[in-house]
Amino acid sequence: MTCLLLVFSSCGKDLLEETVVSNISNAYLNTAKGYEDGVRAAYSTLRYFYGTQQGLTLTEYGTDIYATGADGGYKGFHFYDAQLQPTVDYLTNTWDELYRGINTCNAIIGKAETVTGLSAATLKLRVAEAKFLRAHYYYILHQQFGGVDLRLEESVGPTKETSRATDAQMYAQIIKDCTEAIADLENKAQSSDYGRATKASAETLLAKVLLAKAYGPAKSSDDFQKAADLCASIINNYGFKLLDDFASVHDENNQVNSEVIFAVQYTTDQLANTTNNTGAANGGNNLHLFFGMQYDVQPGMVRDVFYGRPFKRLRPTAYCLNTVFGERENDSRYSKTFRTVWKSNNPGTNLNATFDNSKSKLTFAAGDTTIWIPGYEMSKEERATKKYQVLVPSAYNEALFPTLQKFFDTKRADRTEERGTRDFIVWRLADVYLMHAEALLGLGKVKEATDAINVVRMRAGFPGKKDNMKITEGQMNFDFLVEERARELAGEQMRWMDLKRWGILVDRVKKYNPQASAISDKHYVRPIPQTQIDRSNPGVFAQNPGY
Repeated sequence: MTCLLLVFSSCGKDLLEETVVSNISNAYLNTAKGYEDGVRAAYSTLRYFYGTQQGLTLTEYGTDIYATGADGGYKGFHFYDAQLQPTVDYLTNTWDELYRGINTCNAIIGKAETVTGLSAATLKLRVAEAKFLRAHYYYILHQQFGGVDLRLEESVGPTKETSRATDAQMYAQIIKDCTEAIADLENKAQSSDYGRATKASAETLLAKVLLAKAYGPAKSSDDFQKAADLCASIINNYGFKLLDDFASVHDENNQVNSEVIFAVQYTTDQLANTTNNTGAANGGNNLHLFFGMQYDVQPGMVRDVFYGRPFKRLRPTAYCLNTVFGERENDSRYSKTFRTVWKSNNPGTNLNATFDNSKSKLTFAAGDTTIWIPGYEMSKEERATKKYQVLVPSAYNEALFPTLQKFFDTKRADRTEERGTRDFIVWRLADVYLMHAEALLGLGKVKEATDAINVVRMRAGFPGKKDNMKITEGQMNFDFLVEERARELAGEQMRWMDLKRWGILVDRVKKYNPQASAISDKHYVRPIPQTQIDRSNPGVFAQNPGY
């Protein structure tokens, strides 16, 4: 095995740290230092998928709540058209990178008995981490591609001997790895070496796996119950707590907080942020780039670090804005999810208005409001009374729209820097409450499901209006849950996976995302990368139907 081991660190304390090591031999893994470096390296694949355009493309593009923006490529993932081919590099790179992570995990698990210089307790813990990570990587592969080549031993050389596991085989192995990891991981909310997997993070993964399984052909009668029990354990046994303010969950200055269950670590050292051999992530959490509208060419504005570099890759659908985030009197999540005000960082006089036809000339001093998105239609006459441009829904387009602000990163070196330094929150407590509600609903326990979802909703309420956020048992149904997850988790690399596991991806995308009218049942899985088919014995590794 030859690999590149990369650093993990962040802006908090007691972090999972690594040093950069390259051209590592198998013998090195038999040493105490080599083995510990190998375990740290197994985490680095997470940086390929989470907090990057690759992972975002596979999880938020082409859903009911996000459509394409003006710029960028890979729009086949939005449109589900002929651009979505087995030769697309994001598919190939995702496949290869996840298997690199799996192979590192296999090496760690397989070599535990030959390592010298580490205690039995430490080795047991490290193997548990590797099993958690292997289950995590196979979970992503399975949800994206269907059954894949289920390899459980280290590959030390090339082979054409491949096969595709069934859904039942995939779930059985992922659940086995999760269960064994849960038994041996640290029994706490967060590891003392922050960033490592704990029992709580493995329970969260297993709950997600069981919920996905519960809707498919491999389902068991107890999937919902087991998922509900795991969610209850996470909520009750580790001291996690919802933050009082929804906006504070995504505060870049408060990344290590009581709501975070598992986060992928990033750092200000950009060499450290690159994933394994491909370097495909280009370093850093770059989600700050992709949700921004074109503010930087508007009068009174210029691109800066605070407002970000707007790549305009994703814009919210009308359904997202008008229905999912339609209630704004009591629910704070619209105002705290989207940026709707910009203030002048490029003052000037007698500037030409652009998108607001109620005025022709504008003058701004530093700090004056230049753009306001009210979220509703405003008459031309009323807009004319404002000293700034008003962007109303009828003027939204692929370049101008409410901007998701969860991932803004003001710690970047300059306004052109694409590589962010923020950690990416993979799972947080609000997600678990919503999964708990889903599992309870699946069991027919509507009152308990209502209680669980109301915890999340009350936190989201404006001060003095939290009780107004409570729903009744009569309002609690599957459709409400589907929209509540969108309200709480928009943009957080979950929506495509949610819609897919529920089996409603095609219906909801056709209904709410007109751009993606070409979607069909074949799109519940991605095309198998052509490179994988070519690397296998002829006729062995079949392409997914329809591609």
